[in-house]
Amino acid sequence: MGKRHGKNATANPVYSYAELKKDNRHSGYGLVQARLGKDSIKDFDCCSLTLQPCRNPVVTPDGYLFDKEAILEYIVQKKLEIAKKQKAYEKWRQKKDEEKKATLDVCNKANVDRFRKATSTVTTPGSSTATDPTKPNNFWGSAAADQSLEVPLEKPDTTISNPLSGKPIKASDLIPINFTPMVDDDKTPLASKKVRYMCAVTRDALTNSVPCVVLRTSGNVVTVECLENLIKKDMIDPINGKKLTERDIIYLQRGGSSYAGSGVQLESKVSKPSMSFG
Repeated sequence: MGKRHGKNATANPVYSYAELKKDNRHSGYGLVQARLGKDSIKDFDCCSLTLQPCRNPVVTPDGYLFDKEAILEYIVQKKLEIAKKQKAYEKWRQKKDEEKKATLDVCNKANVDRFRKATSTVTTPGSSTATDPTKPNNFWGSAAADQSLEVPLEKPDTTISNPLSGKPIKASDLIPINFTPMVDDDKTPLASKKVRYMCAVTRDALTNSVPCVVLRTSGNVVTVECLENLIKKDMIDPINGKKLTERDIIYLQRGGSSYAGSGVQLESKVSKPSMSFG
């Protein structure tokens, strides 16, 4: 009993790191770390918006894959939001212009009245009310100084940005691409297969761990290994024989989602309230 009591005693003045971690784990305090699993990573052939396999895949010039319907719906929605903000901004500007005009009219009228009153007053030379001809009367003043200071509504940015990269995106820039389905005897629907596509040239399986590129000239997807070892020698698209330029080679962004990215440290950290003593 004595030995057991000694292990469970709480009178020990030293609070060990192991005890702190144990208490934090049970109480919800401290730093919580967890490695993100496969479910947190978007498959390379899935839409960057819906995170589902693309039915009609398109890619942006910077390599982000979208389902055509999803990205076009996104662009249309952003255009509507911009139009709404633009309308509100124009209404605000019209109101400010009207207020400015009204303020100037009031200031001008007041200055004209003061000018008339000053010039109609009869004074004698040397009188304290006489006007010094060497000092011009600033009757007109600065109307802008009488206006109330107000933080102006910012003019809305009309640029539609890629939801992932933040770069400008237009419907006309979207490039249709062709994934080459795996050839096998499996009757499982394509969307349910673990490995759905292969390199259009080498027939190697395409997965999240295999870097891929899109050839703009044909829209086909090949592995980076195929590009470096075969295609770059002559810079000819092996699918249709067209000449390739560096601009025609689009590196497909892999595995990114709202929570994780392929090739990045897939670890989530959440800082909770710390236990304090004193």
